[in-house]
Amino acid sequence: MKKTIVLGVVASAFIALLVIEPAMAGPGGKIARAAFETFWGRGALGVLTIVFLPLVAYVLLVEKFSERRARKDLRFMAGHSSLFEWLKLQERAKDCFFRVHSGWDKEDLSGVSDWMTDWYWQNQQLVHLDRWREEGLVNICDVKNITRIKPLLFVHRNQGDEHEDSMVVISIEARMKDYLQDRTTGKVVEGSKRDKEVETIWSFTLEDGVWKVSNIEEDSMSTVYAKMVRELPGIETTVVSDLRA
Repeated sequence: MKKTIVLGVVASAFIALLVIEPAMAGPGGKIARAAFETFWGRGALGVLTIVFLPLVAYVLLVEKFSERRARKDLRFMAGHSSLFEWLKLQERAKDCFFRVHSGWDKEDLSGVSDWMTDWYWQNQQLVHLDRWREEGLVNICDVKNITRIKPLLFVHRNQGDEHEDSMVVISIEARMKDYLQDRTTGKVVEGSKRDKEVETIWSFTLEDGVWKVSNIEEDSMSTVYAKMVRELPGIETTVVSDLRA
């Protein structure tokens, strides 16, 4: 399981000691880390895992609880709308994952703009892709297959219309290549050309009855979202018919 980096903030801090602040690339954030691919890096990771084993166990428990709550609430809402059926939502998430990565690899997200919220599409194109092109850099994204997908957080809303602006946060793990290289020389400037397990956190927002990508973040955010479950109201209280009764 890709949770070898589930040390979260602790492991991230350790990586910062090994490398300079990573270059921003890849859909939504930083490219796949390469710090633990060397012999010494794997050794350091092993030591970290042992030292912080209690923290790892705690994180896994928190995320397991949040996944269980998200699935339970989605099942409840599926009785009110097929939009919340996990199998359908999961297929939508996978489709978005492949389409967005394909658009990113082509350095043009205009073809997948309908699969993302307007704000996020513009953010990805202008803030990242266009800037990389100007700096002579290109991010290579080659997804082999998705190995794991699970919901971390589900928030049901009724912003204006019933179900509008509802949000689901999903952890997606995939086997893929993800690195940044110089466009002219082909030299890798961040990451590596090896296939690796990469986990990213994808947020989807319901707009006009369609689930759209609204954010993509690093795996270290998984625990942050998992802890938000404590603040959620009972799913039954969010149903419009119940509120009007």
